Amino acid sequence: MEECISVFDMLKIGVGPSSSHTLGPWRAAERFLSELRNENLIHNVSRVKVDLYGSLSLTGKGHATDLALMLGLSGQDPEIIPIENIAGITKSIEDKNEINLGNEIVIPFYFLQDIVFNKNFLPFHANGLTFTAYTTDEQEYSATYYSIGGGFVVKEERINAKKKIAIKCAFPFPIDKAEELLNYTIAENKKISEIVYENEKSMRSEEVIDHELMRIWNTMLECMYIGCHSEGILPGGLNVRRRAFDMHQNLIGLANYNSPQTWLEEIRKTEVKFRQILQWVSCFALAVNEVNAALGRVVTAPTNGSAGVIPAVLMYYLVIENHNAGEKEIKQFLMVAGEIGSIFKKGSTISAAMGGCQAEIGVSSSMAAAALCELMGGTPEQVLMAAEIAMEHHLGLTCDPVGGLVQIPCIERNTMGAIKAINAAELALSTDPKNAKVPLDKVVDTMWQTAKDMNNKYKETSEGGLAIAVNLADC
Repeated sequence: MEECISVFDMLKIGVGPSSSHTLGPWRAAERFLSELRNENLIHNVSRVKVDLYGSLSLTGKGHATDLALMLGLSGQDPEIIPIENIAGITKSIEDKNEINLGNEIVIPFYFLQDIVFNKNFLPFHANGLTFTAYTTDEQEYSATYYSIGGGFVVKEERINAKKKIAIKCAFPFPIDKAEELLNYTIAENKKISEIVYENEKSMRSEEVIDHELMRIWNTMLECMYIGCHSEGILPGGLNVRRRAFDMHQNLIGLANYNSPQTWLEEIRKTEVKFRQILQWVSCFALAVNEVNAALGRVVTAPTNGSAGVIPAVLMYYLVIENHNAGEKEIKQFLMVAGEIGSIFKKGSTISAAMGGCQAEIGVSSSMAAAALCELMGGTPEQVLMAAEIAMEHHLGLTCDPVGGLVQIPCIERNTMGAIKAINAAELALSTDPKNAKVPLDKVVDTMWQTAKDMNNKYKETSEGGLAIAVNLADC
């Protein structure tokens, strides 16, 4: 029986800069608190220690893993916490050397000693972390989790039973591979988005699906809006200047608007020659990932590091290709994108710590290409071809963040992924699928093999590539 991965598993609302190194540990802390409550231990806890392993340890400080853990252990929710409160909460913990565990009991917490960065790797995944709670009656309770990309968190037993894990539902159209998805569309005479919608309806009502899809889009739109209207230097020490603000000002001029939606309408009125289109798409992608780098709220798509690709391509469709498009097209786009992402997650990985940046920008570009292709009138065969083309030209892309920060080269890579997605969709639309030589499933398999062959220093460890060629002193 196939694992049922929802669109809402692939597109999650959270806080930057990283889904695997920020959102994942945050969610792991929430799960640990839940276990303490279930064991009736939380009110007897006198100390909590967190051990980070592998990539979480090597790039955790640059990815704000320590801040995420403090927020998670404090009982904060990444979907709803006011962004402006984050700095105050974490600073209070650091200054007072105490934490309000689960917002229930105040205990001592020395973040420099109680969050331990271990450089060794645990055997099951590159992103491992262990929580240990010490109680007043000298008991210990420990739990180990793995942040496997995209905000997904699992325990060791789930990884050991890969094909039996987390069956949350019984989809009417269970899908592990692209070929199965294509066969359903042929047998049912439906678009890919329609197959996905039927699966989603097996878990939640149409009203909830529609509301949540639009909540995801509105979060994306607001993120682009904030990014295009924020200037200055990104935090972290690299002194990276935000570029979306200046690019946006040059593109939009003196347009008059007062909300993300009226902003979208004003963009539709701007000049759209080829250079302007490139600039707008790049601007949208930069905006999202600059917000992400500043610990802002983004949508993992499928990760935080690649969060700019999908909103940039969807925005391109709305403001350039189809001015009459609205909620119907937005929901259609997100459903296709989510399904393609789930195929990669099941057959390969969406974790840069396991597969390099091909697992993040490559997958997001593939998701966006497929979704755009369907909106542009592509057949299911062409949609899957678009996904294949986009990933084929990201194979082997390394993850080598300078300073362990999701900034260089991560922010720019979102612009490249978005442009490649648009190009892949256009190539697929102009190609007869009968002439395709490489099916999507073969590319998914190849990506996983490439990930296994890739040297660990190119897998989000900051031990190779640009991460060692460029250092903080150069900046």
